[in-house]
Amino acid sequence: MPALFFRNDFLLTHRREVLALTAEHLWLVGIAMLLAIAIGVPLGIFLTRRPGWKNFVLGTNSIVQTIPSLALFGLLLPLPWLGARADRLAIFALTLYALLPIIQNTYVGIAGIDPPVRDAAVAMGLTRSQLLWHVELPLASNVIVAGIRVAAVATVGLATIAAAVGAGGLGEFIFRGLAMVDNSVILAGAIPSALMALAAYLLLGLLQRALSPARH
Repeated sequence: MPALFFRNDFLLTHRREVLALTAEHLWLVGIAMLLAIAIGVPLGIFLTRRPGWKNFVLGTNSIVQTIPSLALFGLLLPLPWLGARADRLAIFALTLYALLPIIQNTYVGIAGIDPPVRDAAVAMGLTRSQLLWHVELPLASNVIVAGIRVAAVATVGLATIAAAVGAGGLGEFIFRGLAMVDNSVILAGAIPSALMALAAYLLLGLLQRALSPARH
């Protein structure tokens, strides 16, 4: 039975479609993650400078996390610019979901640096900008990448829902398989998606390890 369940000739006979939808899936996830990093890291830095905004920013992002993905897609559909194109809507929603761990880890990583380290850097004459780029970000990079790692893995999985609004990706196989009650079609979407998430987890894990402080 297990052998029959995991045997999937559909992947081989439809390999071109699988590759095309995998590329779509990767594109959705890649753009969403780039936007989330471009927004989340500066926001996390901002919170270390203006901690009074911490509860509002993190609280707002936490609320977004509680909204079911299909419901969020549905809420965004009526918006003129976003609803006009399914890929825009999907990327926007995926970006929102990816923000929290990136903002949170950026804040925690920088805020967790020992004060004597900052004091020493300031005593050496570093400006606020130099302190950020030469001291804070390098020391916090391991924690920041850990947040990006969590966000990337979650985004790969959530991107399968994008097919529900016509944005493409591997979710098309999953929804098609559910409608047909065909496990082979479902697995044609689930297997590449799982492999993509695993690859993101492992590659970002290697980067995180490379950025970890050396232990003696």
